[in-house]
Amino acid sequence: MTGELEANKVRSMHPKKFAMWLFLVSVVMVFVSLSSAYIVKKSVGDWVYIDFPPLFKFTTGIIILSSVTMHLAYIFAKRDDINKIRIALTLTAILAIVFIVGQIQAWGQLVEGGFHFVGNPASSFIYVFTGLHIAHLIGAIVFLLIVLNKAFRYQVHSKSLVRIEMCTTFWHFLGGLWLYLYLFLILNN
Repeated sequence: MTGELEANKVRSMHPKKFAMWLFLVSVVMVFVSLSSAYIVKKSVGDWVYIDFPPLFKFTTGIIILSSVTMHLAYIFAKRDDINKIRIALTLTAILAIVFIVGQIQAWGQLVEGGFHFVGNPASSFIYVFTGLHIAHLIGAIVFLLIVLNKAFRYQVHSKSLVRIEMCTTFWHFLGGLWLYLYLFLILNN
């Protein structure tokens, strides 16, 4: 009987983690739908080549670095190193804000290059892709700040990892999503 209980425990998932995974699947579906719409619309023929803002390369590096700091926070939580958790989460939040500011400035570079939200669908899609990603990242920052608050209350440690595991998963997902979007846009320009 004990073996059966342990087997069931291994197969179970925390309900909040399950809900988060359902949310991530829905986000994937949104971006896959937009990607296929992009490809279909591109085949119509009224497409222009976009000079991507140089800031996109910078923000890509920033999002990768933020994923590293987020993962370090998770490792520090497993080791019960509370001060390092706080530092890593704070750095992650700062990097996320730098990413968002960089993306908004990249929009400015697009406008300077003559690529506006309204006009050719090629530029419209770039604004939609990056804007939706920013919206999800803002949600992740809110989640990150909640976890950071819990870390300052000594509620994030090796015996209480659910929140930071979820936040780390969401963060890595958004980093991977940006890498996908960036490569997709570059390869399908």
